[in-house]
Amino acid sequence: MTAVGPVMLIGAGKMGAALARGWLDGGLAPSNLVVVDPHPGEAAKALAEDYGLTLNTEPLGLQPNVLVIAVKPQVVDPVLEALRPVVGPQTLVLSIAAGIGIERLSKGLGTDRIVRTMPNTPAQIGKGMTGAVAGPGVGAAEKRTVDALLGAAGKVAWFESEGDLDAVTAVSGSGPAYVFHLVEALAEAGRRQGLSEAAAMQLARQTVIGAAALMEADPASAARLRENVTSPNGTTAAALAVLMGEPGLTDLVDRAVDAARKRSEELGRS
Repeated sequence: MTAVGPVMLIGAGKMGAALARGWLDGGLAPSNLVVVDPHPGEAAKALAEDYGLTLNTEPLGLQPNVLVIAVKPQVVDPVLEALRPVVGPQTLVLSIAAGIGIERLSKGLGTDRIVRTMPNTPAQIGKGMTGAVAGPGVGAAEKRTVDALLGAAGKVAWFESEGDLDAVTAVSGSGPAYVFHLVEALAEAGRRQGLSEAAAMQLARQTVIGAAALMEADPASAARLRENVTSPNGTTAAALAVLMGEPGLTDLVDRAVDAARKRSEELGRS
């Protein structure tokens, strides 16, 4: 990480700021990080205060080794136009803008040294999952740089086809929201069984936290972990008969992921 910079981060919202914290904690010197955000929010201000950074409202004259684009996809085109002068022949572009393809990024920035990625919000605590696809101008050395930057926030998986990132977006990019909604649904079910709202939420929340921690600690498959909890003809088996019936949870999640993928594809075309 100490040899990666200078890095220019465009957009220091929750995700951009989370990535920056991972880089700085991993050894990137604050002097090697340039943060650009025209309208800095709380996440950007906290980042600057904690690490002694200056928040810039526009790109500096510096041509960085790595340019990280962490803006909303709806505003990406004018951002690319403004960034084109700071992209040098050595600059590697790393984009986390959802649905924005490598061709569009390349056309806007005038380079093919682009890696398109899709991280998720657990990157804020170093538990993220990021899918990545390399553009035609990216080699092994550039991939190692990306692994160092994104590895500071969690796991990284590389894909050959850019089309796979729409599925990555639908599964892991949006996936944390599905888990949070499961907690909401489980807590509501507990409330309907007579538990207080506070108790039901505590039970649901900690159950999901504990199950995730157990999955991280145990290399067994998710199916095996489920089977370990399920006694024949027991309470868990009764509940799973509903969740795994027809139509069941698998069908519902499949429809949800398909909807998210289609929306990712639409964003890429817009």
